[in-house]
Amino acid sequence: MADSKVSVAVIGAGIMGSAIAARLVECGLDVRVFDLDKDKVAALVAKGATASATVARATQDSSYVVLSLNHANIVRAVVFGNDGVASAATPEKLLIDMSSIDPGDTRKMAEKLGSETGMKWVDCPLSGGVPGALEGRLTIMAGGDAADFERARTVMRHLSANYTLMGQNGAGQTVKLINQLFCAVQFQAVAEAVKLAEAGGVDATAIPAALKGGRADSAILQEFMAKFARRDYTPTGRIDNMMKDLDSLQSFALSTRTPLPMTGQLVEIHRLLCAAGLGTKDSAEMMRLLDGDLS
Repeated sequence: MADSKVSVAVIGAGIMGSAIAARLVECGLDVRVFDLDKDKVAALVAKGATASATVARATQDSSYVVLSLNHANIVRAVVFGNDGVASAATPEKLLIDMSSIDPGDTRKMAEKLGSETGMKWVDCPLSGGVPGALEGRLTIMAGGDAADFERARTVMRHLSANYTLMGQNGAGQTVKLINQLFCAVQFQAVAEAVKLAEAGGVDATAIPAALKGGRADSAILQEFMAKFARRDYTPTGRIDNMMKDLDSLQSFALSTRTPLPMTGQLVEIHRLLCAAGLGTKDSAEMMRLLDGDLS
């Protein structure tokens, strides 16, 4: 059922932002898009979205503002900078931040936006990638007031199959860091398992079906092991985005004096991949490191 009267601004038309915007258009929402990359905006306009000249204009024309951005500094600039969200904010509007950023930064920015404009903030980082967004089956871990969480459901119900309030602002981002820890560990395990299978003369693409339903089974095993084994580098998620999340995870662990020895190894593996020029590439290119091919 289409929500023709629901107006949503999507700020950020990267891999995830474009998928989010496309899904909302498909569901019949009135979607305004802003991104510095005009080609990405044009691609969404071709699908039925409306381009906005500035973030402020997108905010002014919408009841909900969805952010899909790469870093807390970018989120801060988009919200509080010239012609940003705050310049057109009102208490009737709701900001939904689907970026993955530091929990502490989220809390500070949510407090600042609320105190200065009355506009509330719900952090809604996601798991499920582009396929999950396009099919409306994302897992979304949220932080914010319960009433604002329910207000955001008007938009989130089109994107998510699992939408959970974890606590106040920043709580969603904390759980996203935990999610990324699980994901990073499993991506590395899948890559190493592929190499082990190949060394043993086993068809690695057959392993997900063989292990389905067992204790080693997981969504990442099912979705990515065959992809890794085929060296299929089709973009689904960038290595440097995982690097950014692992840096945030390690910083948060240091600030809370939480020992995470495995995280340190994962950080350095991803840093090595980024140093080799693979940061903008898909996570499947982790196989290049184990293949000894970082050229």
